Amino acid sequence: MLPPTPRLPQARALIEMDRYFVLHAPRQTGKTTTLDALASELNAEGDIAALMFSCERAESAGDDYAAAEEILLTSLRQAAEWAAWPEELLPPDTWPQAPAGTRFGSALTEWCRRCPRRVVLFLDEIDALQGNSMVSILSQLRDGHNARPGGRPFPASVVLCGLRDVRDYKVASGGVPGRSNPASPFNIVTESLRLDDFSADQIAELYGRHTQATGQEFAKDALDRVFELTQGQPWLVNALAYEITVRMGVADAITAGQVEEAKERLIRARATHLDSLVARLHEPRVKRVLEPVVAGVFPHVEPGFSDDLSYVRDLGLIRQRPPLEVANPIYREVILRVLGDPSEQYVMADPHSFVLPDGRFDLPRLLKEFVVFWREHGEVLVRQEGYHEAACQIILMAFLHRLVNGGGHLDREYAAGTKRLDVLIRWPYTGPEGERHIQREAMELKVRRAGENDPTSDGLAQLDLYLDRLTLSTGVLVIFDRRPEAPPWKERGGFEQATTPSGRQVTVLRV
Repeated sequence: MLPPTPRLPQARALIEMDRYFVLHAPRQTGKTTTLDALASELNAEGDIAALMFSCERAESAGDDYAAAEEILLTSLRQAAEWAAWPEELLPPDTWPQAPAGTRFGSALTEWCRRCPRRVVLFLDEIDALQGNSMVSILSQLRDGHNARPGGRPFPASVVLCGLRDVRDYKVASGGVPGRSNPASPFNIVTESLRLDDFSADQIAELYGRHTQATGQEFAKDALDRVFELTQGQPWLVNALAYEITVRMGVADAITAGQVEEAKERLIRARATHLDSLVARLHEPRVKRVLEPVVAGVFPHVEPGFSDDLSYVRDLGLIRQRPPLEVANPIYREVILRVLGDPSEQYVMADPHSFVLPDGRFDLPRLLKEFVVFWREHGEVLVRQEGYHEAACQIILMAFLHRLVNGGGHLDREYAAGTKRLDVLIRWPYTGPEGERHIQREAMELKVRRAGENDPTSDGLAQLDLYLDRLTLSTGVLVIFDRRPEAPPWKERGGFEQATTPSGRQVTVLRV
């Protein structure tokens, strides 16, 4: 585990200033672990009683704020007892009597009145509170905070730890988003922290601790590949290491190839973390953000889109800063695999039949087979696809995944506004002398929609840049025609050769 201060440098300063603030981050990014370590540091210094407790059990109370108060106070007392504190720091054995809706705040006041140290509270999983229960608890915290200057004993600092940003809590507690209120503990300007993902250096430090403990090293290219695939998402960083060292049983120095294998295993197994993200893909708020990302178009910026964008960012599905794209390559692959799964069930071709006698992958045959598939199933699959704007990309990716991923790998790149989806097929094979090779085939996908000009010229220029980056001499441009006046489905699927601006000869497929 990494020390908490480098990951949360501002938190310590805010606590020392007796501030109330929010710490938010996607699930399974190390929030709880980091706060627990910070609480231990504060307690060891002797002038603070820092306690972290979970609000998760209060979810069952729903709008019953009296029940939520009871559950939270029980959780708080249990956490204090499990912390093995001296008796003088513990909350009272019996909480003071108070009307429902004030009991939580009254209990905190009584505890702070007795405790010889400044009390700092970390409310973990604050998102679990629902409706009126959320409003009641946050309002009591706000009232207690605002009464401190008048002498009311109350926690010196409170940290609300959860998935969402401060704006959502401010609304829940009766505040107005965007309106400044310096007296509020939920001041949005300076008191909302996000627990960032690991940097490349932090990944190296974390894995370095494994090396110190076991002697097993991670090669430099393995560390680079972990950061490239995860972009520092903490659960993915830890899961890859666990997959390699425990499940795969690798005992020697860890290589980039083993990182790649671990990534595939994680995606195929659809671990709980990945499944929890996948479950949200068809939520309307998530779909409004992700559909244009997959389709490569600019989103329809309607009222409420900014809130949707913040919500999807808080889930960790997209990057925290522009451009609007999926947060990391592993999520990028999982999203397309999951969205394409229904279409993949229609692919009947045998993947082994696309392997040439010399072990290479037969891309020209795959493209011809896709034309047959598209003519037969395309219209139905496009109509059925929930992410309608991105249907063409999703269906072709499903086809490729079914036929390539058994022996090769697919790397996908897509983002809102790019008007394309780039695909790299990596196919390992053995040469005549037993040497290992990697066949690489690049494709670019574009869609021509109603009222748009022929995208061939732009597509060739974009494919040129993609091939430059990959140092490849040729590639394939696939153009889907979604105009009302497009040729009948049974007539689609024409191949032609074209020349890119730099002089490369490439294949153009129109479907």
